[in-house]
Amino acid sequence: MSNQTPLLPTEDTIPLDHLADLVDELPPGLQPPQLLPSVVILGRPNVGKSTLFNKLIGRRQAIVGDEPGITRDRHYGVVEWLGRNFELVDTGGIVPDDEAIIPVNIFRQASFAIEGATLLLWVVDAREGVTPLDEELVRHLRATGKPVFIVANKVESESVRAAAGEFYRFGFDTLFPVSAEHGTGTAELLDAILDFTQAPVAAPPPPERIRVAVIGRPNVGKSSLINAILGEERVIVSPIAGTTRDAIDTDLVHNGRAFTLIDTAGIRRKGRTTAMAEKFSVIMARKALERADVAVLLLDAVEGPTHLDEVIAGYALESGTSILLALNKWDTIEKDANTAKLYERQLRERVKFLDYAPAVFISALTGQRVTRVLDLAVRAYDARYRRIPTGELNRFFTEHLATPRATMPTSTPVKVHYVTQARSVPPTFVLFTNSTKKLHFSYIRYVENRLRENFDFFATPLRIVSRPRLGKKS
Repeated sequence: MSNQTPLLPTEDTIPLDHLADLVDELPPGLQPPQLLPSVVILGRPNVGKSTLFNKLIGRRQAIVGDEPGITRDRHYGVVEWLGRNFELVDTGGIVPDDEAIIPVNIFRQASFAIEGATLLLWVVDAREGVTPLDEELVRHLRATGKPVFIVANKVESESVRAAAGEFYRFGFDTLFPVSAEHGTGTAELLDAILDFTQAPVAAPPPPERIRVAVIGRPNVGKSSLINAILGEERVIVSPIAGTTRDAIDTDLVHNGRAFTLIDTAGIRRKGRTTAMAEKFSVIMARKALERADVAVLLLDAVEGPTHLDEVIAGYALESGTSILLALNKWDTIEKDANTAKLYERQLRERVKFLDYAPAVFISALTGQRVTRVLDLAVRAYDARYRRIPTGELNRFFTEHLATPRATMPTSTPVKVHYVTQARSVPPTFVLFTNSTKKLHFSYIRYVENRLRENFDFFATPLRIVSRPRLGKKS
């Protein structure tokens, strides 16, 4: 008998044959009023439902992992695409055992979502093909009476794309081959969802408070920084690494702007998170990062940037937050006129993928430049919610994209016809082209740099999506 503590509670199970009855028995009125069309993601475990959810909402919100059954509860998000919105719901994977039975609470949660759904997205694994559980699930999908789009995930090659066609045999007319991990095919899926649901033109208002998560390795001074900003000891400060075990929220107002500061547990290397409490701290820190608008990656100026700092920076990038880099303990460094430049150069070498993130040199102990962090967070937050008017984007296109450039490393260039902003948070732009082929990464980088120069997307990640213009052949 294993003495390991389970990460998730065990649940009762019910036979597959009883699922349709369970849907019928749901009490009415359990769902809150739906102000937006509700699109629900369903499927068996490990087909990429949460990865697709994160890709469609534009940021990492649902936890993703290779272990089946990680998602147990519903996750809600609002998708903004081409100026229109709909609600997206991620549900837990339906986990069978040898007798094809399903955890009752997981399906009950999925059933609540199905009840209020406008459209179901049935996610399948195109690489693995049709499985017996897929064949069993389709029967219950039909029983719901809801419209269904098949989303054949993990299509990373033409051979897998062709094989995905076998899912048409289940009788649903609409199938989308996608790669949720790489984003391939997701623009076409979003377009179809908008058309089918008649999603309204309505952008969600920004949160009333700027949510700033302070992240970093243990003992770099995260709690000390928050105390310095607040001017009082509102959170425990200790020289012992690992004092903070959970995310702590503190509200304040600075220069007329409201903030929520989120102090997080230090993120350790996997090999150093053997204790369950420490593993939980890592999970909580990443969840705090996922709900933040701006992440302040705090580094130790004395020790300099490390590989673990690079890993944590990757977490922040993956979450879709705006990012600031803060080197703490700057008061302890002997310096001359070139010291700051040398330190920043060293930092940039470690986190080359965050070249857009500004660096600020602070001391939580003396209070040196700590409020500068809030000033930069305001600028990053405003850039995060920035929408570019159509006229300005047209001017940008004429100046920077209309002339053919090296969009692909081939003899056949890809022509960009026009550009539009599909969403904010983070700002996402779609380049409509004359080809189904991907744009070269160097061209994507060129577009991103020009967007930053022209529209001041300060400290904020940009998403660039290419897709063929309808009615045009490559």
